[in-house]
Amino acid sequence: MCIGNRDGGDDAIGPYIADKLSSENLDSIKVIDAGIVPENYTSIVKQEKPKTLFIIDAVEMGLNPGDIRIVPKEKIGVLTISTHGIPISVLIGYLEQYISDIIFIGIQPKEMSGKITTYVKESGDFLVNVFKEKNFKMIKTLN
Repeated sequence: MCIGNRDGGDDAIGPYIADKLSSENLDSIKVIDAGIVPENYTSIVKQEKPKTLFIIDAVEMGLNPGDIRIVPKEKIGVLTISTHGIPISVLIGYLEQYISDIIFIGIQPKEMSGKITTYVKESGDFLVNVFKEKNFKMIKTLN
């Protein structure tokens, strides 16, 4: 599930990754471009019942622009996550009733207006390759 505003600068990283992954036609990955209303896609997630749900979004983590981290559940509520309909912590809490393994991946934005920056776009391309290769150990966890 990729989250973000296509017109929101680096917040567009979610839709950017969704587009790239969708174009790869990977059989083992169902891609959801949830835009700015991820809560509208919970029924699809419940219906699909994935073994693992990855949620990708721009997250202010105090890191360098483009840095990618797996955000542990206990840190989600204290970080600034791009503005969407409901807090990500609430979305994840709801989906945990149906999906046992939810991994939230944050990408540090630089600009939240204008076009997506080169730093973040390159990180998005890197993340697409991580998914293609299923090499998730390449992603560090946020301390």
